[in-house]
Amino acid sequence: MSAIEAKGITSAMVAWLEAALPDYPPPYRFELIAAGGSNLTYIVTSGKRDRFVLRRPPLRARIATAHDMQREYRIMTALHGTATPVPAMLAYCSEPEAGDSEFYCMEFIEGLALREAADCARMSAADCIAATESLLDAHVSIHQIDLEAVGLADLAQHEAYLQRQLKRWKRQVEMGGAQPSPRFAELHERLCETAPAGSCPPALAHGDYRFDNCLLDRHYRVKAVLDWELCTIGDPIADFVWSLNFWAQPGETLTWLMSPPTWHSAFPSRAEVMRLYEQKAGVSLVHLDWYNAFSWWKQACIVEGVRARLRQGAEGGMKVESLDAIGSRIDRYLLHSGKLLQALA
Repeated sequence: MSAIEAKGITSAMVAWLEAALPDYPPPYRFELIAAGGSNLTYIVTSGKRDRFVLRRPPLRARIATAHDMQREYRIMTALHGTATPVPAMLAYCSEPEAGDSEFYCMEFIEGLALREAADCARMSAADCIAATESLLDAHVSIHQIDLEAVGLADLAQHEAYLQRQLKRWKRQVEMGGAQPSPRFAELHERLCETAPAGSCPPALAHGDYRFDNCLLDRHYRVKAVLDWELCTIGDPIADFVWSLNFWAQPGETLTWLMSPPTWHSAFPSRAEVMRLYEQKAGVSLVHLDWYNAFSWWKQACIVEGVRARLRQGAEGGMKVESLDAIGSRIDRYLLHSGKLLQALA
């Protein structure tokens, strides 16, 4: 795919890349990675056949409070060289400099992303355990980052994370032009009324931590953590429980991913993953019913946003179901969230 043919790449962006990245001269070849439903990510091959990664906001249906490229670039710049592995940042371009959008470029890292069950077909039981342990180790490293030392202490408020999240995701759905069911607002109200006080000090929260936002090496160890769009300062237990809900077990049909990697029978159970996280992080997981109910409601918000963007023609290169199937999935997520909240009564 040539520069001009690449969806979301303009001639002004190409000219900017040539000036900003002299080690990666043109001509460029752009490959849109088929993952994610928001920001667009490209693998770019230069004239010297070296590769780097370019990340930009979606072409349509942008939300004013999302897609902050400069913020994501700042976070990853701060984390590079810490115990949390991230690619090196190469360059950031603000919107006025190159046309229709801000964007940034980062180091290309070769690695395995476990995006679906088929990616795990050849993994042994030892491989699955190694991947699980490393995924948790990297997650704990995020939660233990010294925010002052890396210059991220001002990234967000340190208090009232759960209320901030509830307010933010309700606003995201409203601003995205979605038309959610009445159950969405009802659950939001109940979650606000029953939100627990945080049981851990505020920490860096990735916001969407899971296997397919990490790259693994040939030993199934985490080599890089990607997609920091939703990162903030918040409740590490909420961040972990969010990740835990991607951990679908064999036989489960109500899942967040269409083909979850952890359907592979050799992966540890969710209960074992919880035990390992408690051991590694030195915390006790409390208020799990509420955190799970919030997570399912939040996932419904995110999928509602995806549906709204699809209606407006923004695909993001991802594999998607039909709009009707997505709507059914949202309804099931909200119903499950409600059942978990009932357990609190």
